[in-house]
Amino acid sequence: MLTSVNGDCIVPEVLAGKGKSNDVFQNQVIPPRFGQREPEELEELALKQKSLDNQKYQESLRRSLEEPEEFWKEVGQCVTWTKPWDEVLDNTKQPFTKWFVGGELNACYNAVDRHVLAGDGEKVALIHDSPVTKSIRHITYQELQDKVSRLAGALAKMGVSRGDRVIVYMPMIPEAIIAMLATVRLGAVHSVVFGGFAARELRVRIEHAEPKVIIVASAGCEPNRIVRYKDIVNEAIATSSVKPLHCILYQRYNVAFAELDPEYDTLWEDALAMSEPHSCVPVEANDPLYILYTSGTTDSPKGIQRPVGGHIATLAWTMQTIYGMGKNDVWWTASDMGWVVGHSYICYGPLVYGMTSVMYEGKPDRTPDPGAYFRVIHEHGVNGMLTAPTALRVIKRADPEVKFGTKYSTKSLRTLFAAGEHCDYDTLTWARRIFDVPVLNHWWQTETGHSITASCIGFGHSVNPPRYSAGLPFIGYNGLL
Repeated sequence: MLTSVNGDCIVPEVLAGKGKSNDVFQNQVIPPRFGQREPEELEELALKQKSLDNQKYQESLRRSLEEPEEFWKEVGQCVTWTKPWDEVLDNTKQPFTKWFVGGELNACYNAVDRHVLAGDGEKVALIHDSPVTKSIRHITYQELQDKVSRLAGALAKMGVSRGDRVIVYMPMIPEAIIAMLATVRLGAVHSVVFGGFAARELRVRIEHAEPKVIIVASAGCEPNRIVRYKDIVNEAIATSSVKPLHCILYQRYNVAFAELDPEYDTLWEDALAMSEPHSCVPVEANDPLYILYTSGTTDSPKGIQRPVGGHIATLAWTMQTIYGMGKNDVWWTASDMGWVVGHSYICYGPLVYGMTSVMYEGKPDRTPDPGAYFRVIHEHGVNGMLTAPTALRVIKRADPEVKFGTKYSTKSLRTLFAAGEHCDYDTLTWARRIFDVPVLNHWWQTETGHSITASCIGFGHSVNPPRYSAGLPFIGYNGLL
């Protein structure tokens, strides 16, 4: 069993207030529902936000830049360590900075096991909402631990160990997250490939990562077609110079069946049934968590390698500081696991933090109609949401008067964040009116893993920033114009 050095999310002193509770939300300004406050109240609220802005945000930003070791040491306490670090920051080989050098931890333990040990095993970790298969699944932290540990045992039997790579090629289903967590449970490295990529793109990533195992679903489901994932994997392997040793196949019997090669393929359910639960393998803080390829415009894909320790600690911390979420809130990132947004804020951010994450397998408009997002918010009591401006434009174009959306209540929702591209002002104001919450641009990219600029709800930033604003520089970034 892993021993916790410190698993509580300790907010830096400037946030918590010296001698006070460490809860960042003790003085939090909750964004108002639009149209429900008098002008005098809004003015008073704005003054409070400005005060919080100047005091907490500016001091945190200053400390992160001028006193990085002391500041990020406190953020590092958001996760559980099996071995304390020797030094917070090693900047002797710039730009290859190392954080929490010598410290050891496991990402899966922090995302799953520690919550079970803390008594939250019956808490829902994942809500899978799939209008394309007309199904909804709730997976608790205890259930997640059981599935992840058994799949890790199966991977270990196949020869996967610390530092090895595993490719995950699956649609938006919980098994994708289970596969990711099972991989890092062993100290191995996952490379999730976006399900929209064809065999050629998959082959390039196989040859780059040299995985021992590929974990694949039989098929994905689009509004008008079935995408046969296993067939694409077979084609990619046939043309690849690298041949993985094994393939674990998750049959989606309600979507499409894939033929099994008994010498190479193992059914998902057989892999779990034949394996004993595997414990978490601690890794050094700067060991890789995953490889993820940029979504940019260069000729060939560039694999981003993310270190474990500082990344998962910061992601858990941003659930508070950027998004203003509490651990009993429900968070929904409407994105894909094949992109950095899915890695950071469907999987690691909310799960390491210990809250409930919604995973949506559908479209904003055709599964079955433009009321889909409103239904998800209503049915699951979503409190915070992150989506792409394109999705908002799709809904606006398909149903500008929101005739489908008005069938549902969005009263649980407090804030909607937009990322992936800049949200134009017309779409932003439309979404603000329709969802009846603040809609906030923020900017980041695959290379950073989280925001570079943002309106930080946990710091009391204004929920009515200037027009076209993507927020202020996030902590640790010296952003200048």
